[in-house]
Amino acid sequence: MSENSTHWILTLVCEDRSGIVHAISGAIVEAGGNITESQQFSSDDTGTFFMRLQVESGVSRTDFEAALAPVIERYGMDWTLDVVGRPLRTLVLVSKAGHCLNDLLYRQRAGQLTVEVPLVLSNHGDLGSLAAFYDVPFEHHPVVSAGQKLAFEQRVLEVVEEHDIELVVLARYMQILSPELCAALSGKIINIHHSFLPGFKGANPYKQAHARGVKLIGATAHFVTSDLDEGPIIEQNVVRVDHSRTPAELVAIGQDEESRTLTQAVKWFSEDRVLLDSARTIIFK
Repeated sequence: MSENSTHWILTLVCEDRSGIVHAISGAIVEAGGNITESQQFSSDDTGTFFMRLQVESGVSRTDFEAALAPVIERYGMDWTLDVVGRPLRTLVLVSKAGHCLNDLLYRQRAGQLTVEVPLVLSNHGDLGSLAAFYDVPFEHHPVVSAGQKLAFEQRVLEVVEEHDIELVVLARYMQILSPELCAALSGKIINIHHSFLPGFKGANPYKQAHARGVKLIGATAHFVTSDLDEGPIIEQNVVRVDHSRTPAELVAIGQDEESRTLTQAVKWFSEDRVLLDSARTIIFK
């Protein structure tokens, strides 16, 4: 391919039928495209076909889309087309804990995470200095009353509109989102929480876990839905612990797991590797 070629990410979702791979591959070849990465999955549960391709092409986006259009129409595909490596416009919500925010912003600065964070929103002012360290604007809006919660969520929607936000990340944001906000941003909000739910709820879950002698600590990153902590799971990690660990050590271990699990989920999402299959996800790693 020439230096003027574009490296595209193409995702396709449709009813599983014969001939899909042949048809889409033929259309790409006719458009002068070269497939550099290809992954596919057929879901027996839902009868749905999923595909993710990376394609180098020297033609314009308009011409490339025109070449794909007949196949997309024939199979009734839901599809996306994006440029490999384009930073995803991401809004981050936080409260007081800074470990997840720090990991996201550090990896973004280091070039390990292809996101662009125009703003961090918080219901507390504690992490303003951390955001400032990474030169990211920070806004603090208290959420104590029902009116303040409504105003905060309205601000979220304003920011989404102003900055054309493609992903909202709850980096240990400790407020339950309203069903209305969940619906408005369906499939675009990722949350992280520790592995102790629903067993150890409320304050000091790690202290509760220590008292019960847990042997595994982990974290789950998932899409946010109106069903609390029950959205489609994107990534999970776990590490073994034993009786020698203090509550403070368990917290540190847990925070490490939360940070790496959330960052991995955001990375996959930013690379168009996460596709929804009803109540679960298809991850093309």
